[in-house]
Amino acid sequence: MSTKKEKVKDLDEVVVRFAGDSGDGMQLTGSLFSDIAALAGNDFITFPDYPSEIRAPHDTVSGVSGYQVHIGHKKVYTSGDLADVLVAMNPASLKANLKWVKKRGTIIIDTDTFVDKALEKAGYDENPLLNDTLDEYNVIKSPITTLTKQGLKNLGVAPKIAQKSRNMFALGIMYFLFNRDFKATDAFFEKKFKDKPDVIEANKKVIRLGFNYAESIGVMGTTYNIQAAKLIKGRYRNITGNLATSWGLLAAAERSGRKIFLGSYPITPASDILIELEKHRQFDARVFQAEDEIAGVCSAIGASFAGALAVTSTSGPGLSLKSEAIGLAVMTELPIVIIDVQRGGPSTGLPTKTEQSDLLQALFGRNGECPTIVIAASSSADSFYFAYKAAKLAMEHMTPVILLTDGYIANGSEVFKIPKMSELPEINTPIAIPNDENFAPYKRDEKKLSRQWAYPGMEGLRHRIGGLEKEDINGNVSMDPDNHQLMTEYRQEKVARVANYIPDQEIYGDDTGDLLVVGWGGTYGALYEAVKQMREKGKKVSLAHFNYINPLPKNTEEVFSGFKKIIVCELNLGQFVHYLGMRQPKFQYYTFQKIKGLPFMVSELIEKFNKTLEEK
Repeated sequence: MSTKKEKVKDLDEVVVRFAGDSGDGMQLTGSLFSDIAALAGNDFITFPDYPSEIRAPHDTVSGVSGYQVHIGHKKVYTSGDLADVLVAMNPASLKANLKWVKKRGTIIIDTDTFVDKALEKAGYDENPLLNDTLDEYNVIKSPITTLTKQGLKNLGVAPKIAQKSRNMFALGIMYFLFNRDFKATDAFFEKKFKDKPDVIEANKKVIRLGFNYAESIGVMGTTYNIQAAKLIKGRYRNITGNLATSWGLLAAAERSGRKIFLGSYPITPASDILIELEKHRQFDARVFQAEDEIAGVCSAIGASFAGALAVTSTSGPGLSLKSEAIGLAVMTELPIVIIDVQRGGPSTGLPTKTEQSDLLQALFGRNGECPTIVIAASSSADSFYFAYKAAKLAMEHMTPVILLTDGYIANGSEVFKIPKMSELPEINTPIAIPNDENFAPYKRDEKKLSRQWAYPGMEGLRHRIGGLEKEDINGNVSMDPDNHQLMTEYRQEKVARVANYIPDQEIYGDDTGDLLVVGWGGTYGALYEAVKQMREKGKKVSLAHFNYINPLPKNTEEVFSGFKKIIVCELNLGQFVHYLGMRQPKFQYYTFQKIKGLPFMVSELIEKFNKTLEEK
């Protein structure tokens, strides 16, 4: 064993992937590693990747849980294509993740788990540690399980409990490789297990065992350091997309002076919004965990009728169940925010995997002429601002807004600069004035076509509301054909006029060129990085990434007109390009579609863009 001092090498960026069985604690391990990156001042983006089954089969490829972290000295935009370092806690995790590791990358393996039964369940005919499978990689073979149990023996920790701590041993090795300290992780243990001092002591000891083991064997002869990124002065934190969405809604409630109500049914991957908002009763947040999706959205409509910022959260299957009630919100012209954290479908589909396949449902998935505003967040941190904007648009225009995020940005995390409330735009809600003699429930603002918001308890403003067609201005039930056409056109035009209150579509790059890359929502990071790399090589490529979908920005046609070719990239079979074909039919579109439950890789995008440029 070597005890010589390691050389320290500075890196601009590194991609680390933790992988193991579902019970090996890989999500926690990756989360702690990213927290340390945040405290070190690094920029980062994470990608949790775990199975859909609650108890996936032990030691099988289908039961592998992974967590990828991309850390940078400079701004990073994706969770990384291939990993520089893979931690594989069992044979199945090696089998499932080897293709995601760079050649000559480092693989840390718990050799204790590479027994015949586990190898067979993982699909290996022979032990990959004993043949040439890993010849192209730098492999660190460590008896992690044995060393963890031995290290905890004197503490009287049961072997089964000790085995569950081995993820901290692996984390200790990573702390040594990347010169991290234990201070913040110790604080995490002390907070999480404050009533279990023995657990705190065990975890602290194991992480140091891993660190000391790596140091004693001279793991690679070199350790690595990633300098702090140059960030604008401010207060930062590690934030997931779901957490950012929740905070954006709370900020909108405070800014608008409305109490916030969330009526939802738990569903992967949206449940954390429900969990987070429930924690903030001090901000007048009220949360109702409904018995089903329909009850969730209907309770939110009731809260909106009562004058609250009303929200319901769900994923694709739940959005379909909410569709009739969303129509009720459109008909009554009540503000409500519907958050759809998209996942793989159809039906139950791939509950823990990411996808963008709910777009057409969000745009058209309701009976009758039933328009809603549809917007999409681009990143985990960006979810804060678009949740805020969704609430602002819903209340100012008195209509439902569907906010689309996805599993990748909802569960992933990144560095977030916490804004001041004074930095956020004002929210001007059209609240009716009590005892206003000129009040009429469907009397409209001349510019926005929005009606006033009158709720129970406001004197002199009693009015009728419901799902039957309303008479223009006074709101009485009406079956008059001409009135129905008029009210339908009003509701459609009200959404169309939102284009006057959203920003023009921006372009990354030049306004004209050979290729315009078009995307929407959570694919932003990969598309931006791919275009950036191509532009650095002199290619005339630009990016138009859409957050406002219905309505589209007013300058969309102008943006598209400046390019010889347009390629639309999305994680579905072409829903946005179909929609663009309806709204901007004069253009020809190339497409790149991926629907594997995984985000785009920068390398595959660059390859596709180059081929598109070469096509005659």
